[in-house]
Amino acid sequence: MNNAILEKYAQLLVDYCVELKAGEKLFVRSTMLAEPLVKEIYRYALRKGGIVEYDLAFQGRNKIFHQEAGEAALKHLPTLQAEAMRHFDAYIFIRAPYNLMGDQDLNKEKSALRRASMQPINDLYFERTADRSLKRSLCQYPTSASAQVARMSLEEYSQFVFNACYLYEDEPAKHWKEVGKKQQKIVDFLNSKSIIRYKNERSDIQFSVKGRTWINSDGKTNMPSGEVFSAPVEDSVNGIIYFSYPSIYSGYEVSGIELTVKDGKIIQAKAEKGQEFLDKILKIEGANYFGEVAIGTNYQIQRATGNILFDEKIGGTIHMAVGQSYLQAGGKNKSVIHWDMITDMKKEGAIYADGELIYENGQFIF
Repeated sequence: MNNAILEKYAQLLVDYCVELKAGEKLFVRSTMLAEPLVKEIYRYALRKGGIVEYDLAFQGRNKIFHQEAGEAALKHLPTLQAEAMRHFDAYIFIRAPYNLMGDQDLNKEKSALRRASMQPINDLYFERTADRSLKRSLCQYPTSASAQVARMSLEEYSQFVFNACYLYEDEPAKHWKEVGKKQQKIVDFLNSKSIIRYKNERSDIQFSVKGRTWINSDGKTNMPSGEVFSAPVEDSVNGIIYFSYPSIYSGYEVSGIELTVKDGKIIQAKAEKGQEFLDKILKIEGANYFGEVAIGTNYQIQRATGNILFDEKIGGTIHMAVGQSYLQAGGKNKSVIHWDMITDMKKEGAIYADGELIYENGQFIF
């Protein structure tokens, strides 16, 4: 892989995304497949005077853990991760999977106990990222597993990832700052509105964002980014929403999802594929309410890859997430689940704000 690109990627993550300063502590999590990028982040962050710790998972670690761990291990909070969530200044999580379907047969009881045990770290993560006392970035390192799901060669997928992050430009950070300026106009407008309605061929759903905040996602917390998002008032969501893009969650693909919602609660859930898994997830506490509503604005991304980090940003789409809210948006729903689901708005799609048409066929019109 092109080392010059990785150097540029590392600098973008350290300087622009988490804005690391001398003396600050950075925690990096990934798999051993991302070693080339982790090495460049490590080198550059140290050069800037940062303090760097990291956790690199080996192939099959999660599966072995769920096969062999007893109750004490399942309840134990990972020491370095817990310390980082409590006290570090910055966190970079690099997705670099060995196998996206490798965790499908995990023991259900052990998985449930592990999720419950990790809740304190999950809560702390959302609290500290909300007020930016923990600056974080979620990003992607190209691997064969992700390329296969995207139906691309590794070379083609690598180019897709780097292009979506604008790493082929001389100054990627400069571009992301321009994205931020454009999206701020959208955010300022939406923050003056109360009732939002998403409508397309198979969807008609409405919710209140009164008292909530729309957030400008300009690459600081996700790389790549290109979306504006908020948290709906929990009991205000009503209608039907059909998600036209397939979703992969915990290694399971679910597609053709249609949710019927009354006073915030999902009262009926259908899936053309993956119904059993969808039903299981929605039974988890807090997962049958919405934690996020969003609009994708990255027109550089125009194909689905089975990776939510990219797919939710597709220009001309909207997405909604069941489960955990983002506290910085004012959301109050809590869950160990945060599952984004996406639908296309480029054909007969419309968004209304307080009854006014503001978005049509995948584009804002104000």
